[in-house]
Amino acid sequence: MDSHLKPDFKSLISVVSEVLGKAELPFMLIGGQAVLLHGQPRLTEDIDITLGVSPEELSRVIRVCKQTGLEILPAEVEAFVQETFVLPTRDVESSIRIDFIFSSLPYEKQAIDRAVEVTLNDVPVPFASPEDLILHKLFSGRPRDIEDIQGVVLVKGEELDWDYIERWVKEFISIPGRENLLHLAREIKAGTPES
Repeated sequence: MDSHLKPDFKSLISVVSEVLGKAELPFMLIGGQAVLLHGQPRLTEDIDITLGVSPEELSRVIRVCKQTGLEILPAEVEAFVQETFVLPTRDVESSIRIDFIFSSLPYEKQAIDRAVEVTLNDVPVPFASPEDLILHKLFSGRPRDIEDIQGVVLVKGEELDWDYIERWVKEFISIPGRENLLHLAREIKAGTPES
């Protein structure tokens, strides 16, 4: 993992992770940073962090931002977070963007519990498991996400728990616009996805 991270990213991830841990905010890294751990290396310009809390905990996250030198980007932060469940920030020093994604759904809570811990600069950092990374990417469903999933499948292969993935996909297909997820997951598993 370390070899794929730029020094600014590694340092920023470890600092933010340490402060989130001290604040007792459950979290895990997802997105491109987790792809670097579980899949094929690719360029990523940001950090995505899923929080195991609802937007009602915004004040705690704002304290973390202040302690770590993160600039909060929306002018109307409370309204923005209530509407989107995302707090976009930027590190003042490096200009790296960090998005904090709020979620208190049962799936997210157990995914955070399953996170894979990696030590960066002597700080334990929870990254989404390969299966949960695949689930997040399936749910997003953009072409880049499908490519990321293919990279994770290529690297992790037989290690992947497809029963776990299918179980959660079956839960997600009841969400409008996500009815095709099970078909897509099975295509990816078989190595024949339509990107």
